[in-house]
Amino acid sequence: MHKFTHSPLRWPALSLLALALSACAVGPEFVRPTTQTADAFARAETPAVADVAPVDLLEFWRGFDDAQLTALIETALAENHDLKIALARYDQANALLRGARFDQFPTLTANAEAAHALSSADQAPGLTRAQRDGERYSAGISASWELDFFGRIRRGVEASRADAAATAADLQAMQVAVVGEVARTYVELRGLQERLRVAQENAGTQRETLRLVDTRVNAGRGTEFDSARVRAQLEATQARVPALEGAVAVAMHRLAVLTGRPPAALIADFTPQRALPPLPARLDPGTPGDVLRRRPDVAAAEYRLHAATARIGVATADLFPRFTLGGLLGTQAIDSSALFEGDSATHLVALGIDWSFLDLGRVNARIAAADAQAEGELANYRKSVLLALEDTENALVRYAHARREDAHLDRAAIDSAEAARLARLRFDSGAADLLEVLDAERTRLQAQDAFADARTRSIVGAIGVYKALAGGWPGTLPLREPIAGR
Repeated sequence: MHKFTHSPLRWPALSLLALALSACAVGPEFVRPTTQTADAFARAETPAVADVAPVDLLEFWRGFDDAQLTALIETALAENHDLKIALARYDQANALLRGARFDQFPTLTANAEAAHALSSADQAPGLTRAQRDGERYSAGISASWELDFFGRIRRGVEASRADAAATAADLQAMQVAVVGEVARTYVELRGLQERLRVAQENAGTQRETLRLVDTRVNAGRGTEFDSARVRAQLEATQARVPALEGAVAVAMHRLAVLTGRPPAALIADFTPQRALPPLPARLDPGTPGDVLRRRPDVAAAEYRLHAATARIGVATADLFPRFTLGGLLGTQAIDSSALFEGDSATHLVALGIDWSFLDLGRVNARIAAADAQAEGELANYRKSVLLALEDTENALVRYAHARREDAHLDRAAIDSAEAARLARLRFDSGAADLLEVLDAERTRLQAQDAFADARTRSIVGAIGVYKALAGGWPGTLPLREPIAGR
């Protein structure tokens, strides 16, 4: 019940003193670390397509023009449990920020008490029992306010604000990761289905070859050796099917869980085979500086460095005294009917000083710990910058090499299919033996399977570039409260 009353002179004077000193905040001011970057990525190989606009980086998946992929990613952004966890962590950090802000203002409490007390004869000598037996009533409004002369509270709010911003960046990074994984898994699913189609189609062709050979053997124009060779190749081709079907099922399960559904939820929707989505017409990585400004993991590291720097100020403020302004405005009486009479009023104004000047060893230890944490966060920031640049360079080189491999295998698949067709015609006309046909069909299967795998890796490579460039999170984040800019 010790809080302030409205004194006509002392209260304004103390308030003006607090405002005059409020600009002082001990500890270092945060300065964003400088980062030297190249003007361009060493591995960038952007095709010159003047009449095609670049794909929107934030929603790059729309550039693949695949309705199922778009629906999957939109569902994942709304239902993925990793994103819900990241959002909950942001909400928690934002709530802690609101709590820290309240420390800048007075704490107001209201209280009331009604008590019946009987004092002992030793406590009140000479009084009768009736005189020692009485009641007591009180009511009041109290307040306390730490005058933040040295910025301890303000540095704490600054640290909490940076923590909240870091968790917002973590949410963005998780969106990038989830979108990238959904897109990659979907493309791999379609690539596996294409490889499955190739295996099944080649198996069908080889069955037809086996039928023709068996017909020749029955007509006395071939041997059982020929049939055995064709059957062996057919069995080898059919052996590819179970492994591919299993991989297709695993990809479906992964997509379902990524979108917040049970593993078997998408089997009916994705069992029908569909072609791989097309490659983007243009993929421009921009400059390393642009990437670092977009990457949410780099932003999160910067915000955490900011928070650690602010906490040095929190620790340093303990070297100085804390001033607390408190007061009470209330009433006390021994009879409830007199509680609000003028003579029952009571008030108190107090200025408290708390200074642990004999505990400087512990304070200096806390400052040293805060300094060390800031140094660690600075190293983590610089590491995040290097990893972001490495990630982008690696993604670019993987994509470029996958595109080159894709182009060669595309031609190889076309030529091997033509060679297999010509070998069959030569065999039917008697100009070639069965071994030539079998070799051409085996080469066609290998080339078509390799091309499907390479095309899948090319598209996955493009997704990897988009992910490295921080593509894949919407422009409007589901944040509960705006955060301070970087």
